[in-house]
This record gives sequence, C-alpha cells and structure tokens, in this order.
Amino acid sequence: MLIAERRSRILAHVRSQGYASFREIADVVGISESTVRRDLRAMAAEGLVTATRGGVGRPGNDGVVLPERTAGEGSGGDGLAAERAAIAREAARLVTEGSAILLGPGRSTLELARLLTGVGSLTVVTNSVPVTTVLLDREEIELVMVGGTLRRSIQAFVGPLTEQGLQGLRGAQVFISGEGVTAERGLTTPNVFAAAADIALATAGRQVIVLADHTKIGRETMCQTVPPDRIDVLITTPGADPAALAELTSAGVKVVVATEAP
Repeated sequence: MLIAERRSRILAHVRSQGYASFREIADVVGISESTVRRDLRAMAAEGLVTATRGGVGRPGNDGVVLPERTAGEGSGGDGLAAERAAIAREAARLVTEGSAILLGPGRSTLELARLLTGVGSLTVVTNSVPVTTVLLDREEIELVMVGGTLRRSIQAFVGPLTEQGLQGLRGAQVFISGEGVTAERGLTTPNVFAAAADIALATAGRQVIVLADHTKIGRETMCQTVPPDRIDVLITTPGADPAALAELTSAGVKVVVATEAP
C-alpha cells in the first residue's frame, strides 16, 4: 500500500471517529502499530491530526483523550461508564431465567454480563474474552465460548472458526454493540474482522438487541453488521440525537432510552 493511500485511510478513519487508538488504526488499515506510529508522527507534524496519549484525534480536540473503543478496559472515569451501566440494567430486564442468549464483545455487553449473575440459570454464548472471564465461576450459567482467532484490539475471537462455531446455534436474544447506529444502515463497526463475527452472532439470535450509548447514534462506520430491519430493540442513553432516534423508530426499531439512575 502506498504511503499516500495509507495515510488517507488513517485520516478518514480518525475524522469519522473523532479519536482512534494506535491499535485500532492498525486493525482497520491492516498495518503494524509501528507503521501507524510513524505515519501519525508525520501527520501530527503537518497538523492533520492531534496527538493524544495512546492515539490521535481530529485537530481541535486539544489533546483530550477520548475513551478507546476496546472491549476489555476498565470503564471507570471515562465519562460513559454510567451510561453503559444504565444500558446494561435495561438490557438485563429483558433476559428471562432459563433462556439461552448470545453476547458480543464491547463494554456495554461486558456490563450486562456482570448483571446476569442475578438472573438465575442461563446459557450464554459469547466470543468475548472479558465476558467469559466475568462468568467463568458462575455455576448457574452454562457458558459456551466460541473460539477462533483472537483479535486483541477488541479482546474477542473472530474469523472463519468463530463464524463456523456460531452456525447452527440459536438463542432467544443476542446483545450486540458497535460503533455506529443509523436508520439507513443499522449497526456498523469499523473493523472488517469484527464485523463478520458480529453478523454471525446476530444471525444466531431470534431477537436482536443493540446496546449503544448516545455518542454512537447517528454515526456510521465502514462495515454493516445488523441492517435496520433486523434490529428489534435499541437501548441507548439521554443525549442521543432525537432526529436519529425518530428515524430509527420509523424504521421499526423499538428505542429504549436508559436513565443513569439505578
């Protein structure tokens, strides 16, 4: 890949996301982190991006570090922890004891996993390493871990083995997240490897429930994972673009706005 093409793709991703970590850019563009760092140093010197700790943002971010979108990091202190907790509480209310559900990777799904311990007996299918870790010692939960190639940037298994492992499985609900939700394209993610696994997860659920905080509403990224007509419920938070939510409702999506109060 030519340097100009590579840097153009990096810049397009940073502009669409507002912030991106070195590891995220490496995954999206398909290059090494060392190459990412070298390109970003040059781009920052030209004023195309703003350098931050662990990544870069659009010019004008003033060096403020926005939260990285990786599944396994702690959620405290990043400004969205309370929103994810509220989303998880609403999602947990939809889970019925004795059912089989699927959980994709992401911080909101991880918060949901922590609350499942109060539901009772369940079967949980997941490709997320952090979700597996949370549920590992819960004897009342039958845990099915779908293997494959570990994508460290999202701490989840992806690839053909993951997709094959999900074929033939069927759960009452699938709880899934991404980086953007619109009425036009549904749920999207910037990572092609994660997208294929998310598509397989969504196919395995009779009811598709999307967990997305307000920052993701009205945003779209490169890869579609769940088209709008397959999203049954969207759980989001106050602050989401009202027009975007109205469009999703008109598209047949049930929108639930979770408050931060427990």
